[in-house]
Amino acid sequence: MPDITIYHNPACGTSRNVLALIRNAGVEPEVVEYLKTPPDRATLRRLIAAMGVPVREVLRQKGTPYDELGLGDPALTGDRLLDAVLRHPILLNRPIVETPWGTRLCRPSETVLDLLPLPQRGAFSKEDGAPVVDAEGRRI
Repeated sequence: MPDITIYHNPACGTSRNVLALIRNAGVEPEVVEYLKTPPDRATLRRLIAAMGVPVREVLRQKGTPYDELGLGDPALTGDRLLDAVLRHPILLNRPIVETPWGTRLCRPSETVLDLLPLPQRGAFSKEDGAPVVDAEGRRI
């Protein structure tokens, strides 16, 4: 069974959908509820480097202190943005999925299918009813 980790927020529909898609492939991932157990700086750096994106691209604005902290300032360095995420883990956008085949911020939720080498085991629809995978396990 492949090693898959999801940095998950159970209050987030997208995160719940991604977790369900991983399980629909027959895999039980390591689930890190990052609001309860925030990743440390080294882990954040490793995840962001594996995604090949700037720190700013993993920040969440909605429902966070992003604006209050002035994080939209383009002069802020990646290290300063990481400092903010370490103080306020809610700033980390989710879900981030790490697999041997890549690491991605899985928004939209079907992005996770690009990281799963195992086929889906059946039909899957998002919580809102939008179909993602058909009865034969093929992406729609």
